[in-house]
Amino acid sequence: MPFSRVCPFCNVLSTITENDIQHTNAFCYTDYSKGKFYHLKTYVVTCPSQQCKKAEIYTQKLSDKINGVGYHVPDYECIIKSWNLEPEASIKIFPDYIPEQILQDYKEAKLIVNISPKASATISRRCLQTMIRDFWAIKGKKSLHHEIEAIKDKIDTNMYDAIMALKSIGNIGAHPEKDINIIVDVEPGEAEELVWLIETLIEDWYMVRHDRENRINKIKSINTEKQLERKIDPYSTN
Repeated sequence: MPFSRVCPFCNVLSTITENDIQHTNAFCYTDYSKGKFYHLKTYVVTCPSQQCKKAEIYTQKLSDKINGVGYHVPDYECIIKSWNLEPEASIKIFPDYIPEQILQDYKEAKLIVNISPKASATISRRCLQTMIRDFWAIKGKKSLHHEIEAIKDKIDTNMYDAIMALKSIGNIGAHPEKDINIIVDVEPGEAEELVWLIETLIEDWYMVRHDRENRINKIKSINTEKQLERKIDPYSTN
């Protein structure tokens, strides 16, 4: 069945059909330590965009169950785990006017979401701090908390709360608990949400500003051209 997908290489939304997908036959194996059966299946999804045509490759681990006769029956509705092979993560391609340090931190946080969610959250926190200092020109504050407080009146309440939450979750990886017997982990899905917030801030702050400045400059340029036309037009009465 066709489905919509944003290509992890070119960021273009397109419809994927059967002609765009290749896959291996499922490989069945037994995990004797758990007494369970699993399937491994590798997929190659080619971007249908003529400007891209790059192939995304990933492998899925699927559950397997035994029917009444003793045969293994794949339950393809239950995906246990998925590994991105190419690209390693669905990293968004941002314009080169975004500061390089921000892009590097964002990419690293995205790449290690599943490998080390706690470390990913910590890097997202650092990325957030770099963005606040750069975009809002915040200087001389004692901590990230105070830097976020400094932009409270410049952003909406929900975004302020989300940014504060990112800071607090990132602190879990940056600072040990006072009681070393207390272990607080960050789950992959939770770290993924923090990376999503970083992506959103890049788009809302840098890309919106860049687009706005381009449109403003275009309007000013149009006005300049029109005023020149008025000066050389002998029929103008204005």
